[in-house]
Amino acid sequence: MKLHNLIRVGTNRPARRRGRGQGSGLGGTAGRGHKGGKARSGYSPAPCCCGIPYYRRLPMRGFSNSISRIRFMGINLDTLEELAVSHSTIDRNVLAEANIIRERDGLVKILGNGKLTKSVTVVADKFSKAAKQKIEMAGGSVVELASNG
Repeated sequence: MKLHNLIRVGTNRPARRRGRGQGSGLGGTAGRGHKGGKARSGYSPAPCCCGIPYYRRLPMRGFSNSISRIRFMGINLDTLEELAVSHSTIDRNVLAEANIIRERDGLVKILGNGKLTKSVTVVADKFSKAAKQKIEMAGGSVVELASNG
């Protein structure tokens, strides 16, 4: 017995011969029904165009207020630690020079992930409680801009 002699049971069935007379069981319309696009050759429905559109098939979930949403660019303390080596005050301009934010980005929020060991003044639109606490524990100060929500 060799590999080319082995036969897997249930595979290699002969293909169905469609449209070869009524005696074959798939004569006449060849299993495609009567008329219409699906009965013709070359027809394949686009996945998005199968009767009911996706936005009506799926349930409505949640709400996105994209018009008046306030977007914050989150920056962690470990990023500020790297900037604190060369700057005593870290604000939007310093972050833009270091390519951490872009000028056109939304508001800046300082987050409390990481450690801050150097004493710096941080100017941002918003601070998390942990970030404020860690900056002040390191001897720095926090300046929160009041022009946001």
